[in-house]
Amino acid sequence: MSGPARRLLAEFLGTALLVTAVVGSGIMATRLSDDIGLQLLENSVATAFALGALILMFGPVSGAHFNPVVSAADWFLGRRTGTGLSARELAGYVVAQVAGAICGAVLADLMFRLPAVDFADKERGGSDLWLGEVVATAGLLLLIFALARSGRSSAAPAAVGAYIGAAYWFTSSTAFANPAVTIGRAFTDTFAGIAPASVPGFVAAQVAGLVVGAGLLLALYPSAGTDAGTDTDVVVAHVVQQEGSTR
Repeated sequence: MSGPARRLLAEFLGTALLVTAVVGSGIMATRLSDDIGLQLLENSVATAFALGALILMFGPVSGAHFNPVVSAADWFLGRRTGTGLSARELAGYVVAQVAGAICGAVLADLMFRLPAVDFADKERGGSDLWLGEVVATAGLLLLIFALARSGRSSAAPAAVGAYIGAAYWFTSSTAFANPAVTIGRAFTDTFAGIAPASVPGFVAAQVAGLVVGAGLLLALYPSAGTDAGTDTDVVVAHVVQQEGSTR
């Protein structure tokens, strides 16, 4: 399998398993306890640990973006210096991530003997939740690229997992912070679901978070564009075999 195909497969699988973890742990939480706070705790802890593990698993192949806003930031910050994703690679990553997210929701439903596709009816909207998504998304981008800027990408699995686990609790929206995951979660009418009608508002807020996060990155780290990293090396260093070398 070619390098680009392997990277797309890694993004597809990583995003699919991330959504499987989010949805599956939400289903399990509602079956194990009746208290909503405890359910959210169970869901957030499982998601945080799974995200860290998935970054370790797939990061060496694709950089472990699993998120269109991370890929878009990589493209935007690196476009002037020729680092990061190309526009074509960005499109491929986004398609793989969205497809993976949908498949991950379906997989979680099937594991718990639920209908494979059952669109959620849980409405999530309003300026407070959208603001929460802006904060969650901008903070995620700041964390990821600050780690890259300071040469601490090896800390990304733990740091990103910890951030998302915490953001479940300190944001009003429970920190979706990911357009692909948001779309995937519309395909399951469970604890983690979001009504399809609520998806556009969340995605728009996440794009706004991308703009805010990228702006803050350029202000705080003027060289952030050079840290986007050639060949998707943003969240965690990845390995590419090329003419007998490893980088």
